[in-house]
Amino acid sequence: MVPSPSLLAQFRDELRRRPPFDRMDEPALDFFTTHAQQVYVAPGEVLAEPANGPAQALFYIREGAVTGSGPADTAGGPDAISYEAGDLLAAGAALAGRAVTRTYRATQDTFALALPVAALRELASTSAEFAAYLNRRFAEDLARTGRALQEASWSRTVDEQSLETPLGELTRRAPVSCAPDTPLREVLGRMQAERIGSMLVTDAAGAPLGIFTRHDVLDRVALPGIALDSPVRAVMSSPVHALPAEATAHEAALTMSRHGIRHLPVVRDGRAVGLVSERDLFALQRLSLKGVSGRLRAAPDVAALAAGAAEIRRFARLLLGQGVSARHATGMISHLNDVLTARLVALEAARHGVDATRVCWLALGSEGRGEQTIATDQDNALVLAEDFPAQERAAVLAFAQAVNHGLDACGYPLCKGGVMAGQPAMCRTLPEWRTAFSGWMAHGGPEDLLAAAIHFDLRPIAGDDALAGALREHVGRAARGNARFLKQMALNALDRRVPLDWRGAIAPDARGGVDLKLQGAAIYTEAARIYALALGVAATGTRERLLAAGAALGVPAGESQSWAGGFDFVQSLRLRAQMDAGENTAAQPNHVRLDTLSDLERRTLKEALRIAKLLQQRLRLDYDR
Repeated sequence: MVPSPSLLAQFRDELRRRPPFDRMDEPALDFFTTHAQQVYVAPGEVLAEPANGPAQALFYIREGAVTGSGPADTAGGPDAISYEAGDLLAAGAALAGRAVTRTYRATQDTFALALPVAALRELASTSAEFAAYLNRRFAEDLARTGRALQEASWSRTVDEQSLETPLGELTRRAPVSCAPDTPLREVLGRMQAERIGSMLVTDAAGAPLGIFTRHDVLDRVALPGIALDSPVRAVMSSPVHALPAEATAHEAALTMSRHGIRHLPVVRDGRAVGLVSERDLFALQRLSLKGVSGRLRAAPDVAALAAGAAEIRRFARLLLGQGVSARHATGMISHLNDVLTARLVALEAARHGVDATRVCWLALGSEGRGEQTIATDQDNALVLAEDFPAQERAAVLAFAQAVNHGLDACGYPLCKGGVMAGQPAMCRTLPEWRTAFSGWMAHGGPEDLLAAAIHFDLRPIAGDDALAGALREHVGRAARGNARFLKQMALNALDRRVPLDWRGAIAPDARGGVDLKLQGAAIYTEAARIYALALGVAATGTRERLLAAGAALGVPAGESQSWAGGFDFVQSLRLRAQMDAGENTAAQPNHVRLDTLSDLERRTLKEALRIAKLLQQRLRLDYDR
């Protein structure tokens, strides 16, 4: 039944307010409204589900709300996805001629427009804007689903397995592999015979070149109609992400999460010796990296992200309560904060009409180093493309300010020093940023050193990563060639006093303790940054910088390991102090009273501070002369 002219006009007005319809021409809008049928679904009723078979329509939600739950989820459960007015459902299934993978159930009175598959395909073939949107949306849905399946969280030791377990100990057998020219027919036959879900593709020396999995069969072989006599190299995923056998389960977990992959080759001397899958990595508990990050990626607004931020803090306390190491905990916290920030950037970019492919949102400071703790504020910046129009500066600043205030609403306070992308000084084009860094390094005054120290730990979070890469390359090259500036940074770092008295005992402050950030972690961080700049170390994390600098300086491995160990211990005390402070805003989250530490903890803290002092002495010998 075709809607009345007045109802069609109402539909058109509604559609024009939401993408992709806001960019579609009048004939395309008219086609959608005249071919779509209005559907009503009562609370608790199903709009679409896998049992219905191949999807017959795309659904556009006009009013109401729908929850999409997977086979193992309950409606509204931890892994369910919420859809609201303006969302499109079942696009991928309708285009691919398959059933939906989730059950879509209304949670309130819901009105939707159902566009039949035939009309959907016709519209996609005639409207470039609609087709482009569907392709992007389909890719985003696939990526989100893939990441939700890949990510997991890990507890401390369970029997012989833990976050610290080397991957070489997790792999029980050599990987089943084949040469890149092996026919698909033979590959599929071996996978069936050996009951495996993936085939590693290696060269003659056993180095991994790619991987072909059961999930690739539909998208890369069946649907495109690839002949089974074709070589596997034509359909394998390449390049393949691999980790050395010495890497830990924690590193494998984050690698799988960040790249949205299910399998990870394990190599020794460049040769594949095993294959770790998501099933080999066990879940932490119900509150997991998978659950928290999945909800963050699907958050429809700032309120949902704020709820997700609270989950990040609960998750961090759970990690610490279960004995997860400080470096693993801070790595996971930073990863989740990245997910939250990237989602907020995407939401605000869409709201403000900012093209995210022409900008790059940067994390600075502790977030840039991947070392965020429970109590953290904002340090961020925005790099604009070189040809970014001057007339769009006001719009992009408004977008950045909205992200800053959104992060503040999520519990990441606004930076008192104004180091935020919404400030004009922190929102520049790539050439302007290069000029700024060159100016700081040329002048070297106190404010220049402070600005440089904050910005040198930059890392891309969202947008065009190439902009961040170009800026880092410029900064590294300029810093290595400026011995005077490096010396000024070192002398500035040496002004920070290690809280040890002349006997080598801890010298407590007026509150009977130590500021673990300013008098502990910062000493390691500043020394690591200076050596990283001087030696061309690409890493941004303090621990990785210290180990790489030690190797480049030729110091004994035990010495650089002690630097990393001292930093890790100070960080673990910081995290515990923040966990103890909880939501008490009057507490000093980075301060620890010595009388709250056990005898062993006091001795270990004293040793960590002694190592920090030795690191400072090395810095003095290298630069204060």
